[in-house]
Amino acid sequence: MKRYLIILIFCGISLGIMAADLPKQGFGFHIGYAQPTLRLNSSNILYPKDSLIDVTQLHGLKVGVVYDGSIIKGFGTSLGINYTFATKQTSWSSMTTFTRFPEERSQMMYHQLELFVDWQYKFEIAKETYLMLYSGPTIQYGLVFTQKDEQRLDESGSISLSQTNNRYGKESANTDLKQLNVTWGVGAGFQYKRYFLRGGYDFGLINPYKNAQFVNPLTGDSMDRNTRGRLDQWEIKIGVYLWYK
Repeated sequence: MKRYLIILIFCGISLGIMAADLPKQGFGFHIGYAQPTLRLNSSNILYPKDSLIDVTQLHGLKVGVVYDGSIIKGFGTSLGINYTFATKQTSWSSMTTFTRFPEERSQMMYHQLELFVDWQYKFEIAKETYLMLYSGPTIQYGLVFTQKDEQRLDESGSISLSQTNNRYGKESANTDLKQLNVTWGVGAGFQYKRYFLRGGYDFGLINPYKNAQFVNPLTGDSMDRNTRGRLDQWEIKIGVYLWYK
């Protein structure tokens, strides 16, 4: 995996060095919506081990800086650095089958930095107006991923139990996630003069688990099942080039 990361970083640096000679280029910033999506298979042996049925979608904000440069005709590159903040809070749900109480809910908080390198093609549909298609890799590094689990026993609303876990820590085998992730994204966009809109989906390429096996949360025994998962991301961004020539 280290070899692939080195290649991706080298590609980003190389494109940045090439930028000085590109015929048309710009530098700006963007802001938008992000939906990090953690897809994991279940530790329940009733489900196929390759079925990613445990889906957690977080909702948040993405901000970043971007460099855009044309290489030849409509073909070029877009690269930059993003920061993503996202959260999720589940509804109260019963912990038993026959009674409403006790109930539980979870609150999650996620912070991430990422370096992206996209290869793109722009179609000029009118003067200084473009449609674009793009695809490329992104290196993500998770800064914080916490999950707070709460329980209550009655309608009074008082919390009977509250526990916060670091999803990048080692509190349990099933929540021991990697901070480093690599994705491959595809997307489309629109640009008018200095202003642009871009949106797409990033597919996770790395299994997010650190561990090679599930651990039964009831017995603590290791289960002979390989972990499976992906950390994907939806995103849509609007931005402006502060410098564009």
